[in-house]
Amino acid sequence: MARPARGVTLRARPASVSLGRRTVSTWAYGESLPGPRIEATAGGIVRARLVNDLPAPTTVHWHGIRIDPRMDGAPGYTQQATRPGGTFDYVFEVPDPGTYFYHSHVGMQNDRGLYGPLIVEDPREPLGYDEEFTVVLDDWLDGISGTPDDALARLNASTEHDDTLRSDLLGGVVGELVHPYHLVNGRTPDAPAVFTSRPGRLVRFRVINAAADTPFRVALGGHRIAITHTDGFPCRPVTVDTFLIGMGERYDFLVRLGPGAFPLVAEAEGKRARAFAVVRTTKIAATPNRNVRLPELDGRILTYADLEARGSDELPRPARRVTVTLGMRPSGNEWTMNDRLANDPMRLRVERGETIRIVLDNQSPMWHPMHLHGHTFQLRGTGWGGPRKDTVNIKPRERLNIDVKADNPGEWMFHCHNLYHQEQGMMGTFGYGPPPAGVGHGGHGGHGGQDARGGRGRDSGHAGHGGDGGRGASRPDKSAERADSRRHRRKPKR
Repeated sequence: MARPARGVTLRARPASVSLGRRTVSTWAYGESLPGPRIEATAGGIVRARLVNDLPAPTTVHWHGIRIDPRMDGAPGYTQQATRPGGTFDYVFEVPDPGTYFYHSHVGMQNDRGLYGPLIVEDPREPLGYDEEFTVVLDDWLDGISGTPDDALARLNASTEHDDTLRSDLLGGVVGELVHPYHLVNGRTPDAPAVFTSRPGRLVRFRVINAAADTPFRVALGGHRIAITHTDGFPCRPVTVDTFLIGMGERYDFLVRLGPGAFPLVAEAEGKRARAFAVVRTTKIAATPNRNVRLPELDGRILTYADLEARGSDELPRPARRVTVTLGMRPSGNEWTMNDRLANDPMRLRVERGETIRIVLDNQSPMWHPMHLHGHTFQLRGTGWGGPRKDTVNIKPRERLNIDVKADNPGEWMFHCHNLYHQEQGMMGTFGYGPPPAGVGHGGHGGHGGQDARGGRGRDSGHAGHGGDGGRGASRPDKSAERADSRRHRRKPKR
């Protein structure tokens, strides 16, 4: 029988938080980083009271949960942000087991300390393991090099990008800025988090990327790992040496631990930095060096083609498809969905009960971790079924197919989970039926874009500009197609 989570209070407040050897001033839930771990059982109820002691409005978004839209924490869609001094009671069912997290969805607040893990247990857990650890990855600048709002203002004032932050794995430039620190469970590499176990134990690691701008390549020194879940949903286990996790993604893996003390490394992909922790199974083993070179990081890396959903999690084949083109305007700091920004967003219209294929076509010069609220989707490839997910990484000039079953009516955010790209415009709407009147998207720019719906059984064009049948649908973002690497350079910082 599903059990409810015990009620928790999330008190959002200015706080002094220790990152290990350094204390910073930030905004957090209480005094902890990450925020408190919330646990529930699938089918149970989560109860969380937000108390806003911040000098600004805030919300809590429950990332990856197929949730009642009134509880989604998406400002301006179904909830107004909670004002300073106010409270809001989040009460919702968690239908699916898995690894999730929660975070503020107002402005740049998620690049502070306003996030924490949400773990939903499976009452019929098929995996057998001895214990589990939750690993929350983050990039950090607040209280060290100004605030996230300061960083966004600097990006908005420039037309160039730092072309030195590169990864072949992600097709080019990987991020907008260098963060001073990268964290595992709120700790820097010079005072790392330690996970203590015993030799021979089979351990489940739940890994969450809560960062704003940093993908991580994760490996455990001296071990191969078996990936068992992605974004909460189980997959056919696949053994690899390392995996890449984009912002908003979650991966679970199983590993049988050997004797010793081992480095758990999350390389900040393309940024020449890392997050670091220690997994210890014997007291006398020497602590590994935080700069140790791990051969696993250059070993077999997980790909989406390796991942297959369980048969029971397969989604129906779609009856129609629409294309959503991701672009960058010549300014270099405006990111679009079908050439629209968040203040006049693309709206992808669906009808309840249908399954729709969204063809993501990235014509911008950077990769994007695209996240859909209120739903999960199935990633489909040529000749392979693909995993169930809610966040997917798409490289420049790449096209990906995601199938979504429209079974949760509402107006839902659909956006890039690079927080800086989100705030620079890459946010649209996944909405049911005709657009509602008078909805304003507070916290991320105006809401009220035109609605589009394509024809059935064919590519209906680019959702966002036309009416039914794809008439007037937008064309691919030509400005993004013309963008080249010279436009996408921010002068290296000296």
